[in-house]
Amino acid sequence: MNLAITKSEVEQILAEHAFTHYYGFVIHELAEGVCTVKVPFDEKFIRPGGLISGPTLMAAADVAMWFAIMTILGRTDMAVTVELNTAFLSGAKREDVYCRAEVLKLGRRLVYGTAECTNAAGKRLTHHTLTYIRPDA
Repeated sequence: MNLAITKSEVEQILAEHAFTHYYGFVIHELAEGVCTVKVPFDEKFIRPGGLISGPTLMAAADVAMWFAIMTILGRTDMAVTVELNTAFLSGAKREDVYCRAEVLKLGRRLVYGTAECTNAAGKRLTHHTLTYIRPDA
């Protein structure tokens, strides 16, 4: 299987951009239309009450989908998020989180997908639906 972007290119993007670098995302899985990012636990993600913050989990879903799209379209297609819906199913406390995104439909202008965040044991924490637009398509 030839992906339109390599794992090393994705890792370079993670290192280059402040909005991805902040979270310390690590690529866990990369396949055609699929990306799983690991969010290593960090105290800066804790919200009052001791849970990992919602924005951290939403960022993981958004970034995982961005890379899932790049596995099909490559780095030059600058698809951007136009909608992200999140259902918080369970809380995560002081643990690594994994977020797996999958492209469900790749249209000429819009891309639809889902993402789920889980803990290392596979407990489902969030469910996301995402829509991206391809502004140059």
